[in-house]
Amino acid sequence: MFYLSLANMNKAYLILGGNKGDKLNNLERAIKSIEARVGEVVNKSSIYSTKAWGNTNQPDFVNQVIDVETKLSALDLLKEILLIEEELGRVRTEVKWGERTMDIDILFYNDELIDEPNLKIPHPYIKERKFVLVPMNEIAGDFIHPVLKKSIYDLLGKCGDELEVSLLIG
Repeated sequence: MFYLSLANMNKAYLILGGNKGDKLNNLERAIKSIEARVGEVVNKSSIYSTKAWGNTNQPDFVNQVIDVETKLSALDLLKEILLIEEELGRVRTEVKWGERTMDIDILFYNDELIDEPNLKIPHPYIKERKFVLVPMNEIAGDFIHPVLKKSIYDLLGKCGDELEVSLLIG
C-alpha cells in the first residue's frame, strides 16, 4: 500500500482499458501497480464493456475510470503509467487504436492544462467518447472540464458517440 500525507497532493483521473488477454485480471493488476507506484486510488467506477472505438475490427474493451491522489507531477505520472502498461504486456505498434492488454490514459490532472509533445491534458478526445464519459460520470459527474467549462454529466448528455457502453461489473 502507498501512504502519503495529503500535503501537495494532486488529483488525477485515469481511464484504464484493454481488449487482449485476461482483461479483468489486467485491470486488477494495473490498479495494484498504480497504488504501489503512483498513489492512492480513492475512487473507482464500475467496469464497462465497450466496442472498440476508432479501429472497430477487434475484440470488445473493458474500461474503468479511477481517481488517484498522487504526489507525482503529470510528466512523472505519465512515465509510471507507461511502465505499468509495458509490464502488463502492452506492445506499441504503428496501428492506431489497435488491440492492447492495457491502455492507461490521463484524463485530467487537477484542473491543469498541459500541452507537451507526448502529453495533452485534459485528454483531447474526452467529449467524443462515451466509454470515457460513462464511467467518469459515475464517479465525478459534477467535475468541470477546465477547457470546455461543462460538467462531465453535461458532456455525456451531448456526446454523439453511438457505441454502446454496457455495465459489466458494478
